[in-house]
Amino acid sequence: MMKQNPILIVMLTYKDRTVANAYDIFEQCKNSQAEFWGFKEEGLPFSEMKQLYAFMKACGKKTALEVVAYTESECLDGAKMALECGCNILMGTLFFDSVNAFCQTHHLKYMPFVGSITGRPSVLTGTIDEMVAEANRYLEKGVYGIDLLGYRYIGNAAALNQQLVNQVPAPVCLAGSVNSYQRLDEIKQAAPWAFTIGSAFFEKKFGETFREQIDAVCNYMKEKEQNKSEA
Repeated sequence: MMKQNPILIVMLTYKDRTVANAYDIFEQCKNSQAEFWGFKEEGLPFSEMKQLYAFMKACGKKTALEVVAYTESECLDGAKMALECGCNILMGTLFFDSVNAFCQTHHLKYMPFVGSITGRPSVLTGTIDEMVAEANRYLEKGVYGIDLLGYRYIGNAAALNQQLVNQVPAPVCLAGSVNSYQRLDEIKQAAPWAFTIGSAFFEKKFGETFREQIDAVCNYMKEKEQNKSEA
């Protein structure tokens, strides 16, 4: 079976917080190749979050809110924000049954974190086997997929990404610190459903302008897929 081409989710965030000029950046990049867009629950007033998500959806984009929260009440608040913003996907939060139930009731695609996560920007710890088992427990409870902070892992990130994608039969998004072409190659190898890039675009890791970088990453991933299919 041919591996799928991982989808880029553009995050208008820097160091796990939404940037103040997120609306302007999206407006400049709305005609780029990226179909999926998102940002975090912190950094913008809620009224501006709703306005930006409405603009994204009007442009035909699919949307995600990634919530970096660790208490049940904060995670549930994040799910309510995603619903009110009309998002397609809730990414992040530690898993809670209450959040899962809320998402199922309101038809939100829930992709919680796995592993032990602390801080902001987040750091991931735990064993690979533990995270695979945790992810599969959540799948049994009906989540849509998993938000894996692979490159925030203090262990072997490439091994974690590969094994979790291989052993979890659901969409996996590799989120955080995707900041080099080497990591894009590793993502191609792991073949998750999607991956996010935010801070690296602001740090110009893939080119100059934001739009140029988005298209450079999209084109690079397509080229890798073409090369593989031609081999």
